[in-house]
Amino acid sequence: MKRREMLKATGAAVLGLSAFPAGWAAAQDEKADQKKPKILYFTRSVGFEHSVVKRRGDKLSFSEQIMVDKGKEHGVEVECTKDGRVFDGDLDQFECICFYSCGDLTKPSIDKAPPMTEGGFKKLLAAVAAGKPFVGLHSSCYTGAWPGAGKPNPFLTMLGGEFISHGAQQKAAMKVVSPGFPGCEGLGESFEMLDEWYAMKNFGKDLHVILVQETAGMKGPMYQRPPFPSTWARMHGKGRVFFTAMGHREDVWTSKTFQQFLTGGFTWAMGGAEADVAANIDRVTPKASQLKN
Repeated sequence: MKRREMLKATGAAVLGLSAFPAGWAAAQDEKADQKKPKILYFTRSVGFEHSVVKRRGDKLSFSEQIMVDKGKEHGVEVECTKDGRVFDGDLDQFECICFYSCGDLTKPSIDKAPPMTEGGFKKLLAAVAAGKPFVGLHSSCYTGAWPGAGKPNPFLTMLGGEFISHGAQQKAAMKVVSPGFPGCEGLGESFEMLDEWYAMKNFGKDLHVILVQETAGMKGPMYQRPPFPSTWARMHGKGRVFFTAMGHREDVWTSKTFQQFLTGGFTWAMGGAEADVAANIDRVTPKASQLKN
């Protein structure tokens, strides 16, 4: 049985786990010597480096360490890198690719990591379109590529939305509009969290919105607009894409709520669970593209 098929077969057990990442290791039970699934966690930063991905010396960053530790608990290998040259290599070794990136990744970076090449970007997008699962976190919606000013950014098209700006960190409500999506169990109709919230635009028409940014009562001019998508799933060709704008703060990364729905996102993206991801953006956020009230 192929790994993806086994992940689907064990989906019910996976969703019963609250740890992050979800229990992908359940797929290893059939063969003790089977190679572990591997996730690439890419955190290159250009222009600004978030504290949760900032390394201090040779130590992994806060979020990298969480990814690696939780991966070990469930038999998943997580490879962390800021080296853009990885996309010129063998992407078939990775079961899933996850970005917590920022800025034009073909340019020099704050962390001094080698940049991505135009060829590497094209190879990444081709891999996702061919079926490679992709998970985007927080500032990955502020990731540039090669097209240049005035041209559509194919990476953001693949992701499904684009960063505009953000205001001061504050408590805000996330409305759960797809309660049947993996990881939304028990979250209720909405929940509040303190984080840095992104205002976004250029949403894909095919988004299956999972969490909606409730803007009522938020402080900052960028939030004085109708509610808009904050977490979603979509298909890019054959590839499953999951994105959440959350994840700026360390205490968000350690919160059970964030870990739960991020677990669900990884589980769905990697084929461990099925979900109806039909487009619902026009129904649940009909004024998403309206940038002012």
